[in-house]
Amino acid sequence: MENGARGVAALIVTWLAIFDGLFVNVANGHFNYHEALTKSLIFLEAQRSGKLPRNNRVPWRGDSALQDGQEAHVDLVGGYYDAGDNVKYGLPMAFTITTLSWGAVFYSAELEAAGEMENVRCAIRWGTDYFMKAAGREKLYVQVGDPNKDHECWVRPENMNTPRTVLKIDRNEPGTEIAGETAAAMAAASIVFRSVDHVYSRRLLNKAKSLFKFAREHRGTFDGECPFYCSYSGFNDELLWAATWLYKASRKPSYLKYITDEAVPAKVAEFNWDLKYAGAQIVLSELFWEGHKELQNYKEHADSYICSNHPDSPYHQVTITPGGMVHLRDGANSQYVTGTALLFSVYGDLLARNKQVVQCGDKQITCSQVLDFSQKQMDYLLGANPQGRSYMVGFGVNPPKQAHHRGASVPPLAAHEVVNCGMSFVNWLNPNVPNPNELTGAFVGGPDRNDKFEDLRTSSSYTEPVTYTNSLAVGTLARLANRTHM
Repeated sequence: MENGARGVAALIVTWLAIFDGLFVNVANGHFNYHEALTKSLIFLEAQRSGKLPRNNRVPWRGDSALQDGQEAHVDLVGGYYDAGDNVKYGLPMAFTITTLSWGAVFYSAELEAAGEMENVRCAIRWGTDYFMKAAGREKLYVQVGDPNKDHECWVRPENMNTPRTVLKIDRNEPGTEIAGETAAAMAAASIVFRSVDHVYSRRLLNKAKSLFKFAREHRGTFDGECPFYCSYSGFNDELLWAATWLYKASRKPSYLKYITDEAVPAKVAEFNWDLKYAGAQIVLSELFWEGHKELQNYKEHADSYICSNHPDSPYHQVTITPGGMVHLRDGANSQYVTGTALLFSVYGDLLARNKQVVQCGDKQITCSQVLDFSQKQMDYLLGANPQGRSYMVGFGVNPPKQAHHRGASVPPLAAHEVVNCGMSFVNWLNPNVPNPNELTGAFVGGPDRNDKFEDLRTSSSYTEPVTYTNSLAVGTLARLANRTHM
């Protein structure tokens, strides 16, 4: 009996050790980041508008909106639908391209190692080709589609018959936020293409310069994309963001002069499609450590952003759910999670490269702590959360099945089939059944401040994806895929 007891005890210890090892793997986020990276880019392909390429990887998607721009006698075919509907909004589309380009610039080696850089370039170019058509001399077409009419019909983009209303900004009706963000997108993208297509890169940079000039000389807020994409933060952050990427892309002193002498700075605690300060501050911190000591205040503001978000900081002010997720707002909150993860990832690597720490009052936050917080945010979305489920469609354990998304929830129809809009919601939005088409790689809106989640198509705050949640995730996922060697 004594030997038997010892044997049982040894067996228990052995199993506890194994269990503990498995738990640590999950807690430390040993997910298949490479798979998540690949699928994150596939979601962006599912959001394409226009004539799809032959290598389209989303079998249930087809050509759509091939007459866009016809109302204004301009070719506006292409670009991206921002979320689960069929409208093309300029501001979030540009932010998607800027942040995707940022990941491609900072984590280029990691994306090359993962074999995904070409897919990233294609995703960026799908947006920049559209912006090249949308941007004219002192004007920019900023929206295609009428959201009010679009929301009256639950139909896939291939079969939509709703008005494709065109909105633009110009010197008489300016939109500094949108022009500035589009300039940032083109400038950041020009860096991505510089080594592979110098002519295209130069065209992008020239367009970025003209857009920044337009944004700077004709200032004003455009409210045409309200209530969905109203700018509450004003346009000073977009001007700084654009100037930052233009200086990084061109190294022209005039942009540095704008940053140091004219830009309006601010300390902030978040980064999103409407508020770009923290992103600019982190990019400028990289330049500070490269020798631009005149940018020290921006480096200090980047430190302030870290102190406002990291839970170990005495100045922490951002809500963290009981399960450890950053929570700023219900409704596409995942964007703030992946945005925080990207900024902490980039800044953590910059701190490590320069052997620095962040001083938050009497508390030091090390580069390891910064990077760990970044990974925890990404891991939360991939499955390390109280629900024990993934919030990326088609990935991990118990992923969402009912993304709030027209194309994914409507079965393939004949090309010219007319949809009864009155019945479309009854047939395809309301039923509590999985979508017929998997929206692979989409990060859905995610849980609320109490880590609660409902996988229901009708609960859009939980289940609607947006392009910029994924664009913000790409750089971080590339880093994690490269460093964990799954």
